[in-house]
Amino acid sequence: MYYKDWLNEWLGSYVKIVAKSKTYERYEEIVRLQIAPCLGDCEIDAIDSVSLQHFVSRLSLVGNAKTGEGLSASSVNGVITVLQTSLRAAQEAGVSKSYHGDKVKRPKMRAGKTECFTVSEQRAIEQYVVSSRRPRLYGVIICLYTGIRIGELLALKWSDIDFGNMMMFIDKTCHSGRDKDGRFTLITDAPKTESSRRAIPIPCRLTSMLCDMRDGATSEHIIASSTGDRVAVRSYQRSFERILSALGVRRRGFHSLRHTFATRALERGMDVRTLSEVLGHKNPSVTLDRYAHSLLEHKREMMNRLGEIYKY
Repeated sequence: MYYKDWLNEWLGSYVKIVAKSKTYERYEEIVRLQIAPCLGDCEIDAIDSVSLQHFVSRLSLVGNAKTGEGLSASSVNGVITVLQTSLRAAQEAGVSKSYHGDKVKRPKMRAGKTECFTVSEQRAIEQYVVSSRRPRLYGVIICLYTGIRIGELLALKWSDIDFGNMMMFIDKTCHSGRDKDGRFTLITDAPKTESSRRAIPIPCRLTSMLCDMRDGATSEHIIASSTGDRVAVRSYQRSFERILSALGVRRRGFHSLRHTFATRALERGMDVRTLSEVLGHKNPSVTLDRYAHSLLEHKREMMNRLGEIYKY
């Protein structure tokens, strides 16, 4: 069997059935743009570790199908994941006699810079949102005080809030994608990972704001347009960009609100395990790796306290 034929069968009979729609779209794009053009015409049993490694190395040099430039380590690793998963499935289905995907060497990932807003920038953003009196924008403040992702925010319904105990329950996310007819729409799906399903105590800063929003709500979703319609991810990102532009604050992505929440939490003494659970990380080590820089001043303060025992 040619690899391209197996990839089509694998995408339709395996990935589309068991994976989230966003995962399927990403895998299909990788197959169509990266794998099929280079390896699709190979007999699946002719794909060995040498040909796989040659293909992966080429991705780092000229793998971008649009520009001809090399792909980032993150993008290359995404392609490798599809290679390994599809080839492993081929062996398990009896289509391929052997599996060589585990011999591919992945490029080293460089830790991305975690950017957050300063305290003064955060204060300015909050004041702008509150003074706008536009409930649609209040999601920015919700993210600053809960650390939820933009997809989780836009999927959030009033039924996900327990106002009696002031708890927020995160059990879904949303993203822009195509429906079964190929039209772009907002798709609600399961969370990013199982650990992303979580209950977050709502801080006092949000209590009155959420109550006021609920009283004037015209939609089952917490963040909605003036007509009660759902808000697309890119549309909300652009709204946030306009806020930063109006304030003269250096542009950062919407995800920086999540980083800002985590940084403020650590600065104010929240322990890493609690923060990890609130953020929905798999384990505290993920949180430590990502926000170690935010702990520097806290570490310095703790170290300096050691000298206090010598004060007489």
